[in-house]
Amino acid sequence: ANPGFVVRVTQAGLDYAHQQGIAVLEKELAHLKLPDISGDFRIRHVGKVHYEISRLDLRSFHLPYSRISLVPNVGLQVSISNAFAEVDGNWRVKIYFVRDHGSFDLKVENVYIKISLRLGSDSSGKPTVSTSDCSTRISEVRVHFSGKFGWLYNLFYDAVEYRFRKILESEVCERVVKSVRSDLQPYLQTLPVTARIDAMAGIDYSLVAPPAATAKYLDVELKGEFFSLAHRSSVPFPPLALAFPSDHDRMVYFGASSYFFNTAGFAYQAAGALVFEITDSMIPKDIIEFHLNTSTFSAFIPQLEGMYPDMLMKLRLSAPSTPFLSIGPEGLLLQPVVDVQAYAILPNSSLAPLFLLGLTGNVSAVIDVKSGRIVGSLKVGRYEGGAEEGAAGVYGPRSLLLPFPSQRVLSLPARLGEGFPLPLPDRTQLSNILLRFHQ
Repeated sequence: ANPGFVVRVTQAGLDYAHQQGIAVLEKELAHLKLPDISGDFRIRHVGKVHYEISRLDLRSFHLPYSRISLVPNVGLQVSISNAFAEVDGNWRVKIYFVRDHGSFDLKVENVYIKISLRLGSDSSGKPTVSTSDCSTRISEVRVHFSGKFGWLYNLFYDAVEYRFRKILESEVCERVVKSVRSDLQPYLQTLPVTARIDAMAGIDYSLVAPPAATAKYLDVELKGEFFSLAHRSSVPFPPLALAFPSDHDRMVYFGASSYFFNTAGFAYQAAGALVFEITDSMIPKDIIEFHLNTSTFSAFIPQLEGMYPDMLMKLRLSAPSTPFLSIGPEGLLLQPVVDVQAYAILPNSSLAPLFLLGLTGNVSAVIDVKSGRIVGSLKVGRYEGGAEEGAAGVYGPRSLLLPFPSQRVLSLPARLGEGFPLPLPDRTQLSNILLRFHQ
């Protein structure tokens, strides 16, 4: 199925995330606990030598050069070069009845690490990451022993250097796998699968497929579907294919199709939220001199004045069908169909039904992104329509223009002002945001 929402991460975005990840990995490697090393070997004309290397202390581990690259259809690869580390420790040696001990300094240089990361998704629709391969190669190990018998230490240097190299190469990859599992994977899991908007609706941001890597970018396809919290049901229309612009100069792109926004209308209608009531007190008189009473409407329906003289009215607006919008170069456009049931408010506050109007409006939406949320406002134009049916003795107007002035009359845009959350993992903030609309 096509996604309703797509997050595209470019090479620039990966480079930024990679910087943060390398800083974490560098700290992890600096806390490696290295095991003691001991063994025996024979030296010609000397005999059997027993050595012990203990209390290894990794003082530092630096990763000065690294890069992250996309591996199409697989995931990501991190390559680290010219890394170096410094280690202190104690040594002890025994040759027959001769014993000696001291300390040493060890420098590991030209360390190369290659890490392959496989991206996927779990059964809940959250992203996953695992280490599919890791290799470490140490080019040079230099050891300086302090003690009386320098010539002796150099004899077993090769044995110590080889074992230390193999241990460190293994420990580095073990720590990489652990860091991916305990740091990176839990962080990706903070990406919200569902986002609650209010008491009526939420957004489904679950992945519809594993993240897809190409040579230029990483696409994360999300369901991108609003749903009613009380009555979740299948959306009766499919998502269309979502095409991205060709430029890749930004770090991250968020693509929302018309399906994403149209499911909002479907969800709120299912939740019974697309019903509004308008009374005379709600109409801003500083904008338009319009009174919602039978005296005003008697110009269109003469019999009103005789049946319900000078009485206030109430209009109940509802959407008989899910409103659909379209996305064009200028923004979001909507032509909602609205049923308007008119009532006269009787002296005892009860309602007398008058007529039902079927109206078609012109609405445009202004969308922006603030603090990681999609926010917006509606510009409500004129509603045109005519009466579909009337109460006994009341015949509604055949045609009518109602000048509902902006969102101060229709209260739905209050939700737009509060905004809908974007799918962002924890501690992620957006800056330098550019919003564009595409047909």
